[in-house]
Amino acid sequence: MTKIKIGICEYPSVLKSAVYGFEEMFLLTNRLCRELKIDVVFEPNIVSHLEQPNEDYTVILLPPASVDEYYLSPNMQFIQWLQQRYSRGNILAAACAGVFILASTGCVKKREITTHWALADKLTKHFPELSVTSDKILIDHGDMITAGGMMSWLDLGFELVNKYSSKRVVQRLGKTLVIDTAHRKQSYYQQFNPSFSHGDIAITAAQQFMHQNFFKAISIKGLAKQVNLTERTLQRRFLKATGQNPNHYLQRLRIQKVCDYLESTLQSFEWIANQVGYEDVSACRKVFINIIGLTPREFKKRFC
Repeated sequence: MTKIKIGICEYPSVLKSAVYGFEEMFLLTNRLCRELKIDVVFEPNIVSHLEQPNEDYTVILLPPASVDEYYLSPNMQFIQWLQQRYSRGNILAAACAGVFILASTGCVKKREITTHWALADKLTKHFPELSVTSDKILIDHGDMITAGGMMSWLDLGFELVNKYSSKRVVQRLGKTLVIDTAHRKQSYYQQFNPSFSHGDIAITAAQQFMHQNFFKAISIKGLAKQVNLTERTLQRRFLKATGQNPNHYLQRLRIQKVCDYLESTLQSFEWIANQVGYEDVSACRKVFINIIGLTPREFKKRFC
């Protein structure tokens, strides 16, 4: 019998439903493993961030947080304990805000990680040396796993069940919990919610102009003139303030408007594309698929 010992970290403001949900998921998995005659048993243990037991786990889980921001400045002894466990071969896995605690260990290095799309910018600002993406639901590096989205702890749990038991168990578990285990991306759910509080007044004015006129043809030259900057200066300062170049920002803004229309109107996609500033419908569809990861039809079927 193969034993998979799981340490589920309980820290201030942790999402309790995720802590106990992990525990119940693995205990349910044990029942399914017995039914399918798979010789694997999961041993979930809830571990306080203050206890730091001197024992090894197959995987140590850092669930999402709920309201407080403990995850931004976790207890140093807790971080040192995670570092020690990692050095002994324990896999570190985190979801949503728990990824901040994982990043604090310094064990990520230059590898790509994910977190909730609304926290991605904050994670990048706290750890500028890291490669952060908000498109993916889950990234598994083998010795380290990150998941994005507050409910992505479920995806993380399914990943571990699949890693240590079998796909059959995952499928049975998904049916038992009535949860879709098919592949998906965080980009399906991501909202374009740019910051206007970065402190660069000229770039704020440029953003406001784009939000007011997104349905019109907007050139970099015209935008630069609008805010009294050279094109080169606009490009540089816009990227620094928003993390995106003006063209990509405009695309994201327009595609968010497309999503809003798809969810609120029965008009054709051609009509919607024209409303948000695209004369070429096929170009709009191509950009939509590239950013969202679904076709407009698939998006409407999933969310409307």
